[in-house]
Amino acid sequence: MKQVDPETLRRELARLVENFEAELRSGELRTKVLALIPIFHGLRGLGKALLPAECASAARDRILFYLCNYPHTVISGDELLVVSGIQEYARRLRELRVQLGWAIASGVSIKDMVEAGAEEVPDGLKGMKTSDYVLLDTEQDREAAHRWNVANTIRKQPGSVRDKILEFLRANVGRSVTGEELRYVANDKTEWARRVRELRTEVGWPVATKSTGRPDLPVGAYILQGDRQSPEHDRNIPDDVRGEVLRRDGYECKRCSWSHKEWNPSNPRHLELHHIEHHAKGGRNIKENLKTLCNVCHDKAHAK
Repeated sequence: MKQVDPETLRRELARLVENFEAELRSGELRTKVLALIPIFHGLRGLGKALLPAECASAARDRILFYLCNYPHTVISGDELLVVSGIQEYARRLRELRVQLGWAIASGVSIKDMVEAGAEEVPDGLKGMKTSDYVLLDTEQDREAAHRWNVANTIRKQPGSVRDKILEFLRANVGRSVTGEELRYVANDKTEWARRVRELRTEVGWPVATKSTGRPDLPVGAYILQGDRQSPEHDRNIPDDVRGEVLRRDGYECKRCSWSHKEWNPSNPRHLELHHIEHHAKGGRNIKENLKTLCNVCHDKAHAK
């Protein structure tokens, strides 16, 4: 489809607006409304014409092009309304997320993360409005459609929000999932981010984020690194201490040098923290008394 030159559209729009002056002086309401319709369509057409012709055929393509040009940038819903040229742009955003695997987070999910104390959320995203959006990762996730189907099944089951989130994470061990997916599993309840944090800090499941063991992950991504709980004495290590130790040790096991870069389904290791002076003997949860081990070496250390 041939794209109309934006300047041509602007001139036509200016003519329509100028002619509308006469309508304003008339007393008939419907006449004014009818005269505004071509102006409305003209504005919508001008917004669409700002984008290259190759992505002008569909609203979803225009939205994706715009977001990919401004990744990690807060984009308002009004901007997407302009470039998409349609009122139901939110539905197209969902399609990009669910069907095509683009990590687009809403201001609603980011707000939930901030309130749950997620340290990985940059300051620039903390003030997002509920009608704002941000593309968190420029890599398309081809497995997203399958995960959303799994999420849809789990969310319909009885049980607590935390149990549903854990079931979803265990169905995707070793694979990154998004906060939007976890919020969906939780039936859009705002507590989802707090429950994910509880799974790591209180129940001992190795759920990692960008700030808690997996700096390679994008903001808003979560990964269950292994399908097992940490020993009870390791569950109360504060996230900030955990992050300091992992950074200090270069995110690798201090005994065998394994790192998450070597992860594969046949060798599903993950990193844990080991107390040098055992916790049961009074060892404290401070970085000087902790070192990074993979779960295999950690088991061997305790077996001794």
